[in-house]
Order: sequence, then C-alpha cells, then structure tokens
Amino acid sequence: MKFFKKTLLSLILVFSVQLVNAQDTLSSTWGKRLNFVAKDSTFALKFGFRFQTLYDGRYNLDTDEYQDALLVRRTRLKFDGWAIDPNIIYKLELAVSNRDQRSGHNNESGNTANIVLDAVVKWKFADNWQVWWGQTKLPGNRERVISSQNLQFVDRSLVNSRYNLDRDVGIQLRHKSSNDMFRQMLAVSLGEGRNVIARNPGSGHQITGRLEFLPMGSFTGKGDYFGSDLKREPSPKLSIGITGDLNLNAARSRGNLGGFLVDVDGEYIGSDLTSFIADMMFKYNGFSAMSEFAARSSDDDTGVYGTGTGFVFQAGYLFPSNWEVAGRFTNIDADAIQTVFADQREYTLGLSRYVSGHDLKFQTDISYQSFPGQTTEYLIFRFQTEIAL
Repeated sequence: MKFFKKTLLSLILVFSVQLVNAQDTLSSTWGKRLNFVAKDSTFALKFGFRFQTLYDGRYNLDTDEYQDALLVRRTRLKFDGWAIDPNIIYKLELAVSNRDQRSGHNNESGNTANIVLDAVVKWKFADNWQVWWGQTKLPGNRERVISSQNLQFVDRSLVNSRYNLDRDVGIQLRHKSSNDMFRQMLAVSLGEGRNVIARNPGSGHQITGRLEFLPMGSFTGKGDYFGSDLKREPSPKLSIGITGDLNLNAARSRGNLGGFLVDVDGEYIGSDLTSFIADMMFKYNGFSAMSEFAARSSDDDTGVYGTGTGFVFQAGYLFPSNWEVAGRFTNIDADAIQTVFADQREYTLGLSRYVSGHDLKFQTDISYQSFPGQTTEYLIFRFQTEIAL
C-alpha cells in the first residue's frame, strides 16, 4: 500500500511538472483546475485536487463528557476530460485520505483501501442524450449527488447518511428536454456499492429511476446541484426531483452501503430493498432552501436492514459580503424492527465564509442532537476549511 501511494504521488508530481513546462497548451485559474489539450486535439484533460481539514467536538449532555478530533476529512484527486471526440467524456476521482478509504476493509473489496470513487465514461450520442458506463454516483437524492466540496454545511445530513444510494457500477441513460425543464435518468447497476470485487454477492441487481422538473427554467451555473445561492439568482428558480430505487436481493444492510450480511453458515443474506426519495432546491437573490424526504422498506423481518423514513429541511441567506447564515432540521424515524440505526433528531446552525466560492471557504456549525425515547443528547461543534484547485 505504501508503495502504491508513493508511486501515485510521483506520477502526479511528474505530470504536474510536464504541464507547467507546456506553457503553450496549459491554461489554469483558481478553482478551474489545470487544463491540458493535446496539440492534435485528440484528447483533453483537467487535473485538480481538494482537501478538507475538520475539527469535530462532541459534548455528551448525559455523561458530561467532551470528545474531539482534528483530521483530514477528505482528500481527493480529480481527472476528467474527453478522448478522441469531445462527446466521449471520462471522469476519474480518487480518494487518498484514511477517512475516505476505510470502507474497503472487507473480503468483498479485497481487504484493501477503497481508493477509486469515480471511473466512468459518458457518451453524448445525440442531442440531450447521454449514456454513462462505469462506477459513479447513482441518480439518487440531491444532497448525495451534490459534491462534498459544494455543501452548504460542514457535511451532509443524517437523512443522507441513513438512506442515500451512493455509488455503484453499472450503466445509466440520461435525457433532458430542449428547454431543460424536464430531466429523466435511468440506471441499472450491480447493487453492492463501489469497488466490490466479489462476484455479485447478493446475486441481484439494482434499478434506479429519477425525474426532475424545473418549472422556472435552468439555474445559473448548474446551481441546483451546489449549496448556497452563490450566483445570486436574479429570478426565482426551483427544481423538484423524485427517485425510485429497487435493490434486488441486497446483500448489504443499507443497499449500496453498510456491512455485508451473512447467516451462521457464512452464506449471504438477501432481501429486496425499496427506496423512495423526493427533494427540492429553491434559490433567489442570495436565499436558498433545500429539502428531502426519504423512505426505505424491505420484506425482511429480521431487522438487519436499515429501513424507515427521514426528513431534512435547510435554508440560508448569503450576504453580499459572502458570509452566509444557514439552519437545518433533520428527523430520522427508523422502523421499530430494524437494528441498524435509531430514531434521531438534529437542529443545526451554520456559518460560512466563501473566499472563492466553494473552492476556498471556511465553514462552522453547531448542532443539538437527540434520540427520541432515550436520554442521550449531544452538542456538536465543527469547523472546516475547504481548498480546491
């Protein structure tokens, strides 16, 4: 593993030096990554990196104990561009921080670091039509599809951590209307999540469909997929999304995520998981609001799958000085039979300073978290910096 990391970093260093020396083909600016186009126009490449440093402090109101941590939350390397034809697009994203890689230490992933996030090819085969092939995010809840670089708070909500669809390997078909008012997405994938090398442990597949409606037209700069109204929309913009997902014979406790489930004989347990997600994004003149509702059910009655419902609503206002104040309410209603997670409620107040949009920012938030029916309560304080080239 150490050899791999050293080799990767050496290749990146050599590549960066070559780009710097190629002054006639290199263009770059902060937040836009390093851009390289071949002289014969046979390919284009953008390379960038980003990292987040996070302080996380948690005060247990029940036991009067305080625990904290200071860590590199995420470190990512990004490569994307086109090959031969500008309509053949590729994306590769790697996770190199320990926190990013921890989910790979199981037999199904080869008991190794889970480094590859995205490895996908996108082909624009007709006007407003694309087909994607490889590993990438499924067309699930909006909060998950929004990059962790572009969040309104330090991190995503509890609804996302409990019910999101995450990444998987498969094929996706995407279409949008000529006026971009309607979007349709369909994905067929293996259903076990990213970087699984075992031969389809659950022996099933996953089908995901999503519809989006933008009644007021397109957002500026794809603003329906980043937090905060950084573009200060001059007219109201609204996007409504609905996702349905069926994970057949799912082998993990949360579909694409969670532990792999086996019985006493070591055989995989499988059950169909059904997920429904509805979400919205609204922006106007510095004000933004986003909400999601998620529901997941299973025909399994042993309680090993994370099922139930969740709701989150958040809103914020970005001042002309690029300071933003935002609030968020999150509620988790777990099914009584399941044992994966508990009912949970959270109130969050956030403050952000955008120095250069989401590419250079400082964010902090404080949350009150409780578990209905239990005495445990927490106060959580977080501070994070984001730097992205």
